[in-house]
Amino acid sequence: MTADLPTDQIEVRGLVVAAFCGVLPEEQARRQPFRIDLDLHVDLAAAGASDGLDDTVDYGAVSARIGELAEELRCQLMEHFAQRVADLALGFDGVVAVTVAITKLRPPLPEVVDTTGVRIHRARS
Repeated sequence: MTADLPTDQIEVRGLVVAAFCGVLPEEQARRQPFRIDLDLHVDLAAAGASDGLDDTVDYGAVSARIGELAEELRCQLMEHFAQRVADLALGFDGVVAVTVAITKLRPPLPEVVDTTGVRIHRARS
């Protein structure tokens, strides 16, 4: 993270959505659960002083929009899913950077694996 980004963050942990995402035919035939974790990099000084929702980023609105994205998106790679979530989050006023973790809760692997996932960090240009 660069020095000019705020150190304040809004965290969203464990947002579970059902989406079509995967390379295998069965992953494109039925939705599967994904966990999404976000770190929204935001300057929270004004909200800390005012106690007003207008001075922060409404994580409820961000979460709802991610749920809508999961409903409409069809992709093969979690990398693409994560990028789309990052783009969405960066579209909210006040968000200057975001870290997105996408976790596939039931990866279709022959080996015993709890989860698979990707984590990306993106900033406004």
